Amino acid sequence: MFTSKSPLAKALSLAALLCAAASSQAAITTYTNQADFLTAISAPGYDSYDDLTVDPYGATLDRTAGAYAYQAYAAGGLWGAGGGTDHWLSTNRSLDPIVFQNFGGGVTAFGGNFFGSDISGGFTPNANLVLTAEDGSTVSYALNGATEVGFLGFVSDSALNSVVLSTDGGPWWPTANNVVLAVPEPASYGMMLAGLGCVGMAARRRRRA
Repeated sequence: MFTSKSPLAKALSLAALLCAAASSQAAITTYTNQADFLTAISAPGYDSYDDLTVDPYGATLDRTAGAYAYQAYAAGGLWGAGGGTDHWLSTNRSLDPIVFQNFGGGVTAFGGNFFGSDISGGFTPNANLVLTAEDGSTVSYALNGATEVGFLGFVSDSALNSVVLSTDGGPWWPTANNVVLAVPEPASYGMMLAGLGCVGMAARRRRRA
């Protein structure tokens, strides 16, 4: 058992303080420009939904975006929207949000094209939606008058737990296309490793003392 005066206990306390400080500084940054979003991330993976058809699906779809696995969920079922060669992900019930969750691979960034569609799965102009990211903290962004090509993305300092796309209750269905998932840029990994190195150095100094 370690006492509060033991070198290891002190090193563990220092590590805990560093982790707490990092957590308190965690933040989610919002991007409305895709080029800026891509500059802030590393190893993006894409999911275009073009393998879907204009048909109903179950409440949960297991998907991949490049190397990253994730799930899309809607309580009343998901729906393939769009048409031709460009298909989208929507919901069976207009008031149901799409929940993107269970991200694999340490995903900290999520973005894409988000807009409204009609009962037939076609694009609805001027729909109002809200995209909300959660990583322990929560950030929401209102998409008013959403277009098919407008981009919105979140980049977090920590792993994302979920991202939720919902409407404001208007006569349209929440719809997603060209989703992008990614991990932190290499500089972020360097900062994390540097922090761990400092903890190790502190422990070694205390052992020598």
